Amino acid sequence: MTYVDGFLLAVPKAKVEAYKDLARKAGDVWMELGALSYVECLGDDVPYGELTSFPRAVQASDDETVVFSWITYKSREDRDAIIAKVMADPRLQGDEWKSIFDGKRMIYGGFKSFLEL
Repeated sequence: MTYVDGFLLAVPKAKVEAYKDLARKAGDVWMELGALSYVECLGDDVPYGELTSFPRAVQASDDETVVFSWITYKSREDRDAIIAKVMADPRLQGDEWKSIFDGKRMIYGGFKSFLEL
């Protein structure tokens, strides 16, 4: 079963194209370094819930959209090794992302697959 890193964040609508450019660059690095897949999705049908919702989770404002992303790996061990390489890769160094989205509101985590159809 694969191992999955999941991400949820808010991106200002005015910066979606800059985010897409950053995601393409990051995705290329992740894939080159061994990820099985790299997926980025923009919110399309993500209503603001009364108690919980994707927008509430990342404190998205009316001028922001929710991004839901995931990366898959062969195993947790592969993921840990790939992440170390990604974080050291010079193509992803710097603070460019800080001008595009608020990392303090990003939610992320690693997940063990238990069912794949």
